[in-house]
Amino acid sequence: MYNDEFELTFDLADAGPKKEQRRPTLPEREEAAEAAPLAQETREIPVSAAPEPEPEPVGLPQPAAPAANGRTVLISGGDRGIGAAAARAFYAAGYRVAVFYHTNAEAAAALEKELPGVLAVQCDVASRASCELAFRAAEQALGHLDVLVSNAGIAQQKLFTDITPEEWQRMLNVNLTGAFNLCQLALPGMIRRKAGRILTVSSMWGQTGGSCEVHYSAAKAGLIGLTKALAKEEGPSGITVNCVAPGVIDTDMNRCFSEEELQALIEEIPADRLGQPEEVGLLALKLAESPLYLTGQIITMDGGFL
Repeated sequence: MYNDEFELTFDLADAGPKKEQRRPTLPEREEAAEAAPLAQETREIPVSAAPEPEPEPVGLPQPAAPAANGRTVLISGGDRGIGAAAARAFYAAGYRVAVFYHTNAEAAAALEKELPGVLAVQCDVASRASCELAFRAAEQALGHLDVLVSNAGIAQQKLFTDITPEEWQRMLNVNLTGAFNLCQLALPGMIRRKAGRILTVSSMWGQTGGSCEVHYSAAKAGLIGLTKALAKEEGPSGITVNCVAPGVIDTDMNRCFSEEELQALIEEIPADRLGQPEEVGLLALKLAESPLYLTGQIITMDGGFL
């Protein structure tokens, strides 16, 4: 599942004490695990090792109404959370909006109903074939793409020694290769027009690393590297590439934490609260409309956490 459709695994019995990251682990939970090592508390959505089936052809949607400002944005992982908030922000600013979603068709349909004219297309960003079909459908319905927000991603908390090769590869495929796929599909048209905006969504853990999230941190760090390098390559073509690195945002991705764990997190955030997806969505819009001289930048929105 993507972005706020996520994959999370907790294995608190083997976690042990950690010093460097400020991911809260409640002492009483650790004590309980030590007292009864076989009674592990696990909340898991498994990462499948089997290859996903080839995507079904995407039926071409009806053309959407013209954008008030004549521009089009494509947002991956746009059916809820940060992606949906970005969709609302761009829609309110007069953009034609296409969102890619992975499995949550109900949320995607609700967004289309909420924002008339928004186009939702099913897409597995880890699959190049799926991206090509979905991208073609979006362009035929909305016209050329002006802004790409590569937001789709998954997360998983797990000890590094317990991560399977399949879980490692899946994390890279969705969080890093997914951005590669979408950027490669978006760039030819942007280069021809010598104009375009690309935004990637990383994480503060891509900047500092997160304990029990090594594969997630590595993929998000790779996304930061992609952003910086691509900005240098595409700058002469009038294309900017920037990255948003959110901190702890109040989305489904953090529903796995108990109220006590969330409160422990909030106590470490100088802003004294969780971030809101609407704040990240508005930042994405601002970056999409920023001057050409602002490119290759990583904008951290974490309430002062780092």
